[in-house]
Amino acid sequence: MSLSTSSSRPLDIVIIGAGIGGLSAGIALQQSGHRVRLFDRVPQLTPAGAAISIWPNGVNVLEKLGLGEAIKAASGDMLAMSYNTAQGELLTRFSLQPLYQAVEQCACPIARTALQGILLEACGPEHVTLGVTCEAVQALADGVRVTFSDGQQIDADLVIAADGTHSRLRNHVVGQEVQRQYCGYVNWNGRIDAAQDLAPANEWTQFVGDHKRVSLMPMGNDQLYFFFDVPLPGNSANVREGYRDELGVHFADWAEPVRKLIERLDTAVVSRVEIHDMAPIGSFVKGRVVLLGDAAHPMAPDLGQGGCQAMEDAWVLARCLEADAQDLKAALASYDAARVERTAQIMQRARARSDVTHGREPEQTQAWYQELAAETGERVIAGLAKTAMGGGAWLD
Repeated sequence: MSLSTSSSRPLDIVIIGAGIGGLSAGIALQQSGHRVRLFDRVPQLTPAGAAISIWPNGVNVLEKLGLGEAIKAASGDMLAMSYNTAQGELLTRFSLQPLYQAVEQCACPIARTALQGILLEACGPEHVTLGVTCEAVQALADGVRVTFSDGQQIDADLVIAADGTHSRLRNHVVGQEVQRQYCGYVNWNGRIDAAQDLAPANEWTQFVGDHKRVSLMPMGNDQLYFFFDVPLPGNSANVREGYRDELGVHFADWAEPVRKLIERLDTAVVSRVEIHDMAPIGSFVKGRVVLLGDAAHPMAPDLGQGGCQAMEDAWVLARCLEADAQDLKAALASYDAARVERTAQIMQRARARSDVTHGREPEQTQAWYQELAAETGERVIAGLAKTAMGGGAWLD
């Protein structure tokens, strides 16, 4: 099958998945002049999870897409970061301004619904079809045919699989079944009205102890994004009506802000997720099918990079297609070279951070608690800056 394209011809592109990665790719590719159609299996776009922390590398991509002003207007103002013991004793508090100055960009914690609304408007809802599943892809002599659950078949130049951590096209690209791995902990997350007795309005406040973690982060609209992490066996009971009682047991003797947070929970808007990731794969490309976002690199959320890496994927793919407009195979090879190693490193770092935070090796976790008591912010900020500036030339 030839992957050549005629001189600078706009491509007909099908994107499977209309989440953060799919919509970001849709915007970037439309801005490059390509025809884009997105399909998602959900009947209504309702993002999983309450909020997302968009770190400076993700914000940079959104600014390149022309969305920086809208994102910053809708996001929380996160100026500082702190860690506290389970009982509420302050371990460290430091400003995030040195990070923002070093990378010349801020972080934007934002409601997922707000982010999705901004992305969908920019992409154009008329380009998105909901309630259909991609059932198969078939290589053609000069394209690819996609078969959907409603019976329609669409021929395209390129298919982008942005269908998330449960991607149905990942195995097709890899050529074998790829298993996700349980990271060993459960995450409850949601949103709550900001209040000074929970956390300062402009600070990312965290409580750590007993291999557990509680986090409160400004997310805009006078609300806080919260999450609880608890190491638990996989496939444990998930009963929404019991969330408050369950968390009350896990955090019974924790600091007053944690107990107040649990008392005020609206369990109707709390998500409970068993956290999984995956071992890195060697390529995101097979013929004219390319993986993007969580379909390519599902990672533990402990670096806050899942959505940011999907945005980077989207921008880099568009730039590679632009740079090699006459040679689709070369363009996809460039995308592979730019993204496989970058995302593999972040996946591995996220899993390592997850293991330390959640007690996979208890001695390491105890050592981390001790390090936090002496933390000035420099080491944490250096790690955040390394992640933000490691995207390579395509993102400069």
